[in-house]
Amino acid sequence: MKKALALAVSLFLMVAIVAACGANQKETNNTANNSAANAGGQPTESAEAKKVALVLPEKIGVNKFFVLMDEGFKKAGEEFGVEVKTIESTDPAAFEQNLRATVAEDYDLIITATFQAEDALNKVAAENPDKPFAIIDTIVDQPNVRSVQFREHEAAYLMGALAGLSTKTNKVGAVVAMDAPLLAKYTFGFEQGLKSTNPDAEFLVNYVGSFTDPVKGKELALLQQSKGADFIAGMAAVGDNGVFDAAKEKGFYASGQDTDRTVEDPEHIVLSQLKGTDAVAYETVKAFVEGNFDFGAADYGLKENGVGLTFVTRESESPLSPFIGQENVDKVKLIAEDIISGKIVVELPAK
Repeated sequence: MKKALALAVSLFLMVAIVAACGANQKETNNTANNSAANAGGQPTESAEAKKVALVLPEKIGVNKFFVLMDEGFKKAGEEFGVEVKTIESTDPAAFEQNLRATVAEDYDLIITATFQAEDALNKVAAENPDKPFAIIDTIVDQPNVRSVQFREHEAAYLMGALAGLSTKTNKVGAVVAMDAPLLAKYTFGFEQGLKSTNPDAEFLVNYVGSFTDPVKGKELALLQQSKGADFIAGMAAVGDNGVFDAAKEKGFYASGQDTDRTVEDPEHIVLSQLKGTDAVAYETVKAFVEGNFDFGAADYGLKENGVGLTFVTRESESPLSPFIGQENVDKVKLIAEDIISGKIVVELPAK
């Protein structure tokens, strides 16, 4: 009986040892597999999410340029599992403080936008050479900054060409936010396109003095209309709303910027010059998350679908205005193809 009991105990111990060895081997294999997966670049569940900040030099308000950018930024955050935060500024001093705060809070990437941000970003980026930054819609020449700009002059050329074909009075205008280099790309491109299709057309330009003054925008649009302009391009950000009010009041035709503004009043807002700030913000975050983020300068034009014009490069929910006409749109579509192919080169304004 004692021998039988001893034998049973021995067999039990052997089974237990084999099972334990098998479990240890399985755990070792799982650890090795996890290590291999991590070596291959796959994130673990405990990996800390990246933090990206969008620091704007002004309040978003009703400025479609910033509204669109913020939408693309937040979309990227949601799709790529990034912690994102948009910070609006009240003035230049507050903007620089906000930039410095995001550095202090150790955001992995800090994005900003427009020429209004240039001075502060030049300073803060130089003081923090190991921190990556990106700026949209202008160039900051720092080794740790990715700059993205647009070839707005190409889309403005198309709008000017279409205005030249459509005007009945041979007088068209533009109400512009400020007399600044960036906005000169709009007016210079527009005038080139206008003269290409209608050399006799007169181009009226007036400056609001800010990006946020619809009252002044309306006043200047009414002034241009009194001089005979039947088409007035809004190039004044929030000031465009004043241009649209004047167009509805006096019955002339207008255009908007950045997003398709024709949907707001198709009878009077007959075109919109488009700029993909949402796509650029989205692609900037995506590139950073996926490890394809490069410093230096990049630009987006007609060829890259970074800029465009309603009805010419992109369809609209609005009906095409008889003032513009399909025949004129078709002519400008051919012009767009020539710009994309390089047959037509739209010049930049002299610096």
